[in-house]
Amino acid sequence: MTDDTPHEDPYPDSKHATSAMLKAYAHPLRRRIAKVLVGRTYARAADIAAELDLPANSVSFHLRVLANAGLIEEAPEQARDRRDRVWTAVEGAWSIGSPARPVEDEMLGGALMSALAEDHFDMVRRVLEWVPEYVTGRDPEPHGTFSQHNLRLNPAEYADMEKRIHEAIKEVADAHDADDPDTRTWTLDIIGADDTI
Repeated sequence: MTDDTPHEDPYPDSKHATSAMLKAYAHPLRRRIAKVLVGRTYARAADIAAELDLPANSVSFHLRVLANAGLIEEAPEQARDRRDRVWTAVEGAWSIGSPARPVEDEMLGGALMSALAEDHFDMVRRVLEWVPEYVTGRDPEPHGTFSQHNLRLNPAEYADMEKRIHEAIKEVADAHDADDPDTRTWTLDIIGADDTI
């Protein structure tokens, strides 16, 4: 039996992933390249290649794949001349899919979700390795955090809370001074699960 009830899109302001986006972002090196690009705001293939210790031609190829998928774009205003290619991430959030806007390719969507989960587990492992340095006072700088809240909410309240969190993240990111020399790239994973799964 199928549910024919119309579903409200929980992320009406986000773009919905195309198959090209799913395929491009499922590649681990492309996710690393995208992360570097977000951290720098603007970058050339050579800049990213140097940071990741990769050949520039390989990075250029992956940048073109990300651009063709609509995840990044050229920033010609940052270029030194007409041959200089400078890249930036496309602004705005995107969603893999939802009941209101189902994923185009279920296999690709599942592959990307698995890859993102692995990235998340890797981040958790890195934070766990660092935590003893922080809690013993050997490293006074915060580099990670775990925060857990147990809430009793109905699905609409939870969706509203998640929307407000995303709005707060966007507001803080938009207010950031890109020239601040103490800037670091932070990865923030927010996990929520109810007691039915």
